[in-house]
Amino acid sequence: MKVLIIDEMHLSIIPLLEKEGYLVDYKPVIKREEIMEIVHEYEGLIIRSKTPMDRPLLEKAVKLQFIGRAGAGLDKIDLEYLKEREIHLFHAAEGNKDAVGEQAIGMLLALFNHIGKADQEVRKGIWKREENRGEELQGKTVGIIGYGNMGSAMAKKLTGFDVRILAYDRYKTGFGNEFVEEADFQLLLQESDIVSLHVPLTPETRNFLTLEVLKKFRKPIYLINTARGEIISFETLNQALDLGIFKGAVLDVLENEKFNTFTVDQKSEFSKLAARDNVIFSPHIAGWTHQSYVKINKVLVDKIRQSLK
Repeated sequence: MKVLIIDEMHLSIIPLLEKEGYLVDYKPVIKREEIMEIVHEYEGLIIRSKTPMDRPLLEKAVKLQFIGRAGAGLDKIDLEYLKEREIHLFHAAEGNKDAVGEQAIGMLLALFNHIGKADQEVRKGIWKREENRGEELQGKTVGIIGYGNMGSAMAKKLTGFDVRILAYDRYKTGFGNEFVEEADFQLLLQESDIVSLHVPLTPETRNFLTLEVLKKFRKPIYLINTARGEIISFETLNQALDLGIFKGAVLDVLENEKFNTFTVDQKSEFSKLAARDNVIFSPHIAGWTHQSYVKINKVLVDKIRQSLK
């Protein structure tokens, strides 16, 4: 069986697949048009998120038996068509869940303690202690929305910080334990000091956090988004910050992550966000560590082997 890899991967993926008997073609810079010309030759595809797996492309993949997604998000894959064709889909969210949790907490602590601002000031010879007095995580209530691989890993990382952890998942129950309280959305709205998003991008979660929803929080919160930027728009983020609904935000993902394609409104709203001291950004790197780069491959190939061999 032949497998085509169409995105950049840690090269450990090649011997892992070859050990399972696959013939591997590694083409990380291949264009969509080229994929459509040759995809009919392959039983397997290994992807990240560069090229959408839509019906026009998948219809060309006449031999396709499986797709392996090196990561978590499935929003660029036509899941209905895969189901019609009975094509297996594997993804490797477990491979970077620890990295996501660490990044989320690291960014929150950086915000609480003004690390970025203070660092830049000291480099310029500015020594401000009182202005950079920090906030402690201990004693706060953290609301986790989405309790899959990422949400549960985040909860596990938080257990050492002496916080109360509430977790809400619309599609999962019975996961509460001595460290995590299973909560409905209303309790999370009432009790949270910090809200961390860990849901996939679906029609249901796109623009899920509207201003109408955010106004239901009983007290001002800090927002952590390492999930998908399209869950909350730039405009809504600014409105929530202006109204005091958000005390601050840490954003690893954005509504639009291609700056050169911003609309006029997006450019204006992002500029407002970028001017705020109580907002911290990173370029969608939660989960993007040296260790997860390797772990994702192992998780993915293990799933392929267990299901197809």
